[in-house]
Amino acid sequence: MESIANQTKSLKAILADKKDHRRVLLLYGREDAQHYLIEQQESLRQADQQVAERDLDVIVLINSLVMEPDRQFLMGGDFKLNPADDFVGWLIGKDGTVKHRFSAPAAPDELFKIIDSMPMRKQEAKKN
Repeated sequence: MESIANQTKSLKAILADKKDHRRVLLLYGREDAQHYLIEQQESLRQADQQVAERDLDVIVLINSLVMEPDRQFLMGGDFKLNPADDFVGWLIGKDGTVKHRFSAPAAPDELFKIIDSMPMRKQEAKKN
């Protein structure tokens, strides 16, 4: 799990680097709702092998640490962030598009079910 707080790259560039290689669970939370971020991360840590099998990276964004260009990026496109939201999670496919949006922490099994239904994941499963 990573944070972009100390990154020199923009969120857009980070996601572009992961496109075609990794899926991303992008988590956004306000300071007063960090318990949602912690809950989501802890549930995924308990399923770390399944996370790894699905080529899933987790990126955590805390409202006060998000730079303005990244905030603008999240407010547009497929993300449609409302900065007043306490918690938002976006599941991004390897094609770089948002596949699912969560307004509360998602159970790992729910995330895996969504990922496993994706055409690219089905192709990966056939190869293994």
